[in-house]
Amino acid sequence: MQKIWPVVLLTGLTSGAAAHEVTIDNCGEPLVFETTPERLVVHDMNMTDMAFALGLQDKIVGLTGITGWYKTSPDFDTLRGNIPELAPKYPTIENLVAVEPDLFFAGWYYGMKPGGDVTPDTLEPFGIKTMVLTESCVHLNKDRPEASMDLLFDDVLRLGKVMHVEDKAADLVSGWKDQLSAIESNTADVAKPRVFLLDGPADAPFTAGKFAIPDAMIAAAGGENVTHDLDTSWGRTSWEAVAASNPEFLVLLDYQTGNGAADTFKFLQDHPVMSQTDAVKNERWIGLRYEELTPGPANIEAIEKMAQAMHPEIN
Repeated sequence: MQKIWPVVLLTGLTSGAAAHEVTIDNCGEPLVFETTPERLVVHDMNMTDMAFALGLQDKIVGLTGITGWYKTSPDFDTLRGNIPELAPKYPTIENLVAVEPDLFFAGWYYGMKPGGDVTPDTLEPFGIKTMVLTESCVHLNKDRPEASMDLLFDDVLRLGKVMHVEDKAADLVSGWKDQLSAIESNTADVAKPRVFLLDGPADAPFTAGKFAIPDAMIAAAGGENVTHDLDTSWGRTSWEAVAASNPEFLVLLDYQTGNGAADTFKFLQDHPVMSQTDAVKNERWIGLRYEELTPGPANIEAIEKMAQAMHPEIN
């Protein structure tokens, strides 16, 4: 688990009220908030789901990176209400500065790119602090622990501290841990199938390595990720390497366009080497949405879905 910097309470009066300074760990560096952010911009479905789960809609002045890639659900649209989308994919500095936020919640390759125009360093002169998604920290520092469900739990707790909704964050995490324990108990004594995750058809498969949260999700569901040794979070490998591992079960990212994950499975059925794997020959697969496979509240139910599909004998 990553170190969480303690909350520091400073006594004294500022405009008749006590000042509360909060420090959190941000990819190994302290990020200090002298006051609670009042204007928040969130990138991507998964991080938006975290903010919605904490009831922060009244603080969110904009979203980025939603409709350019994904089909939203009615539940998401209801929770979003009239919160504007500032950019359908990656935001520009101008997109962000225009709404005068004091906090941007994003990650590396989740709204920001190393050396790109939008980074914590380029936003700081505009008074915008950046809370970085922990899963993405590995893109700047390979000295990180392998993925665990703490990637979800700790980020929700960090956001809860920053926004002073600690109790709600703690309650959410406690409930998720109880659900996870029940799933893991059910799958503890069953055989663990070899599992391969695929993010859509491509010349070289894009998948989850040992630093991406699906690696931990597959393990929690009672499987073994065949690309666990990939030294990244999300990255590319070769079809030959995947086929050689002979996966027994597939997790296919479903963008809910066309026939979604079914189209990806058809691609594998027609693939010269993947068509020979046990998972494809036995048609053992499940489609999961983007927000279910990136750190966010949807992870827990996604683990339950995977466990049920992998282990029908325990249902």
